[in-house]
Amino acid sequence: MKLAFSTLGVPGLPISDVLQLASAHGYHGVELRAHPEEPVHPGIGLTERAEVAALFKESGIEILGLAGYARVAAPGDDDAVLAEIRDLLELARDLGAPFVRVFPGGDPGQSREEADATAARRLGTAAEIAAGLGVRILLETHDSHRTGADAIRVLGPVGHRQVGALWDIMHTWLGGEQPSATFAALSPHLGYVQVKDIASAEDTTPLPLGAGVLPLTECVELLSREGWDGWLCWEYEKRWYEAAPPLEGLLTPGHDHLARLLNDSA
Repeated sequence: MKLAFSTLGVPGLPISDVLQLASAHGYHGVELRAHPEEPVHPGIGLTERAEVAALFKESGIEILGLAGYARVAAPGDDDAVLAEIRDLLELARDLGAPFVRVFPGGDPGQSREEADATAARRLGTAAEIAAGLGVRILLETHDSHRTGADAIRVLGPVGHRQVGALWDIMHTWLGGEQPSATFAALSPHLGYVQVKDIASAEDTTPLPLGAGVLPLTECVELLSREGWDGWLCWEYEKRWYEAAPPLEGLLTPGHDHLARLLNDSA
């Protein structure tokens, strides 16, 4: 497995500095948060896109994916959601990123059936756009669809190779789902896995990997045992928890922790 970290942990940091951190601390890739607060987002022009792609190529670090914010199950107009996804897919194409992340984003006022159908309809349409651009859309286990069982209710009906799953282990754990059940549901669709750690279900402030309650060891052992050979991406949510320690000082211990887990499960 290859290791990456998300720029959510280093909000607003220039891409050149992000790449220096990845190289210095042994990471193979970076997940870019694609938001106007960040250096890379769908609003940047072709020149900027080419410059970012060149920086990554020169560094030898890969762009794992773009973390977007389209909410595919949300009530409202399909066209607006599809336009947001298209913009993200075109940015990924220009940067050479294989994946884009979308959220479910269902509303509490919707029925489960309505949210599932809305998400599947939009992702089915977006899949054809993604196929033409050579990028894969990943639905993250999050918010209204936080477990693998939730996500598969959408991914199953879509049934398109350009639409898959991003497993956020915190959300499946908060949803009460065992890692083995999540993997069984998502394995045919799995793009990559987001790892993190927290103190408890009541306190989701990010912690160094291995310092909290999330089943990192169990998840890595499971993935290794099943022969899954994708990416583990550390999503340290510094952007939402300003009091959390800076990620920069945690990157080497985090890398080493994941490397030990991988070695122990080999």
